[in-house]
Amino acid sequence: MKKFAIVVLSLVLAFGAYLSMGTVDNTVVSAPVADAGKSYTGTVYVAGHGGHFAAANVTVSSSGMKLNNLDMVSIESGDTQHIFHDARIDSENSNNMFWTTYKVDKAASKKAGKNIAHIGMNDLKTGKVVKDMQIVLPDDAKFTGAVYCGSSQSKKNYMPMTMTKKGFIDVFDKKTLKLKHRVYAEDMGFDQNYIFLHGNASPDLKTTFVTANGSEKWTDASKPEFGKRSGVITNLLLDNAALDKGKVKILKKGTVTGSKTKTFTFRQDFTPNGKTIVQSGADRVYVLDAKSLKLKRETMMKDGENHDAIAVPDNRHAVLTLRTKHKKGDKTTVDGALQLYDIKTGKTIGKPISVCNACHKDQLGEDQAKAVLCGADVNWK
Repeated sequence: MKKFAIVVLSLVLAFGAYLSMGTVDNTVVSAPVADAGKSYTGTVYVAGHGGHFAAANVTVSSSGMKLNNLDMVSIESGDTQHIFHDARIDSENSNNMFWTTYKVDKAASKKAGKNIAHIGMNDLKTGKVVKDMQIVLPDDAKFTGAVYCGSSQSKKNYMPMTMTKKGFIDVFDKKTLKLKHRVYAEDMGFDQNYIFLHGNASPDLKTTFVTANGSEKWTDASKPEFGKRSGVITNLLLDNAALDKGKVKILKKGTVTGSKTKTFTFRQDFTPNGKTIVQSGADRVYVLDAKSLKLKRETMMKDGENHDAIAVPDNRHAVLTLRTKHKKGDKTTVDGALQLYDIKTGKTIGKPISVCNACHKDQLGEDQAKAVLCGADVNWK
């Protein structure tokens, strides 16, 4: 892994160019961290569109977040540059990070005559790709403009979820990365009235939380278009023992509401004690009771679009991934940022830390720098 020359957190940019390397300025903070009581340091791995993951070492406490240094985990894939939204660290071995691709591999798809995505695993100690395997997407996945994003896991299986139409959860053996089962949204009770599946595993790996954005019923299941958003989000708690066998057992069901035009649920995380779920919602963040799935609170995003939440070991805070927009004259640039969030009060702490354009504006020009981030996972010390 190589160190970046920027003051940024773990994000990957929309352009496939490799980032500039060097020494990271350790002074960037979202708010003062000193004398904040207990602090937590960890490495956050964030997926994006540049053929690599960023690996940011951060320290967080109740009063703020500090970036210590930033590395890069490159995914070398021949002539194909993978696009990622999913990062999932193995519960059984924190040196292993599983990933799936957000976009189809056009060259491989053309050759196979089928839509092809990828699944892989990296050794985080060496930064090397251990596995990179093709996934044949089913013919009834009519929308494939976005493929894998959220993911769950059990002790033996890695379970990425899709944003396709139809949507599904794949069950892969962690050791071989061979596909064992494919579970469709329709098996979970959805009836052509949803947009995108996302989810994550509970800390004890006994359940999987799944969220889906509600929509009007699709007018034609054979075409890629979804129905219009309804503003109602359905959340499910599934039994992992059943998912391991390719079956669905719904333990709990709940709903929350949002804007029909601005709210989209993406990735989420459980607090380490398993009591709370912090759910990204684009224009807001939801805090749910993990047992009842009832809404505890929600916070509107003021500084960007929220795509993931990573719980801190104190069960009190979470690190949010944001996409932010900035206007300069008649140009609008897109940046990536991380922001600290207080789960108990529903308030953000400090300003978001810009993590992308500080580097790419020098490579691409300040008016052209654009960043796309989404999913993240973390190894806390």
